[in-house]
Amino acid sequence: MAFAIKAEIADPQAEHFAFTAQKTMYGGKNIAAGDTIFLFASENEGGHGLVARGIVLSAEAVAKQADIERQTPRVSISVRRTALARRPLGRSELKHLTDWQDGRPGTELNFKFYRQATNKIVGITDGAAAFLKGFF
Repeated sequence: MAFAIKAEIADPQAEHFAFTAQKTMYGGKNIAAGDTIFLFASENEGGHGLVARGIVLSAEAVAKQADIERQTPRVSISVRRTALARRPLGRSELKHLTDWQDGRPGTELNFKFYRQATNKIVGITDGAAAFLKGFF
């Protein structure tokens, strides 16, 4: 399974990234060292969507806090960049894909990243991963 993260990415050209205590959804908590991950610079943080592809070097679950009843699982990861995106893909390119049942990879990404504005790590299907590979 491949993964994608939408987060604040100050330097998309960096060779290594560290993301601490990131929210996970849609299977994102299953991320592990060796997995492929696609990095999206969050538009909420001044980014422009898909910027890079990488390999997860480490992944560590963050312990839940005892005083909070409902918590989204969080994970800290480190990533080595393997490629830079050659074409744009972000909210503006995906926002017209709103038929959540159409099975298209772009719709899957729009649903998982932009239906809720929060930054997060998500699991993506093989079809979505193949779609994203076309941007490198």
